[in-house]
Amino acid sequence: MPTALVLSAGGMFAAWEIGVWKVLREHFTPDLIVGASAGAWNGWCIAGGATAEDLVREWLDPSIATLMRSGPLHARARHLFDCYQPRVPFGLTVVEAPRLRSHIVRGAEIQWQHLAATCSIPVVFPPVRIGGKLYVDGGFLGALPLWAAEEMGATRAIAINCLTTWPFRLVRKAIPPRQPGAGLEVVRIEPSTPLGSLRDTFHWSAANVKRWIALGERDGKRALASITM
Repeated sequence: MPTALVLSAGGMFAAWEIGVWKVLREHFTPDLIVGASAGAWNGWCIAGGATAEDLVREWLDPSIATLMRSGPLHARARHLFDCYQPRVPFGLTVVEAPRLRSHIVRGAEIQWQHLAATCSIPVVFPPVRIGGKLYVDGGFLGALPLWAAEEMGATRAIAINCLTTWPFRLVRKAIPPRQPGAGLEVVRIEPSTPLGSLRDTFHWSAANVKRWIALGERDGKRALASITM
């Protein structure tokens, strides 16, 4: 049963995913990893062999506070591409503009531009041109890319989803995400308490990052029984 680790979009909230992974990594080895937006960056690092300490260090780097500008976002994408290369099958999602079609990019196809594109929030950042086409945030048409995990061959998914509060539920109703088939078994792990406001998803704070990672660890421990079944 090929099992995927699926990491949602979430902006700064995606720091919570690191706390969950710190717990899960001791009990679960994914056969493949899929992510969207900030979750794609987390997944890229995990697939590339990043330790829990590496991941925490990346999130506590004060330069993350500058990522809401295009130049620093692209610089961070280059940094992650240079530091990590997947050791297990990995895929990320992007959305082609203006056609608004979701695509999965995987393995050796991925360049640093794809890492930039998957986090390029429409209106906030300009689209990223790759191969003559324009791409934006992979989470725009679906923050939790379960369909992509299924497309890569997964029959089971451990889905770490940090976007559960009302603004994001409203977006899902307005723009229904692409769904996987009925054959994909999904175990969802979500925050046990709200992570913060919409503003918090865009503004880096070391205190918030530490709090979210700690909560993620607690939520990961609660989920262990369903992961190891």
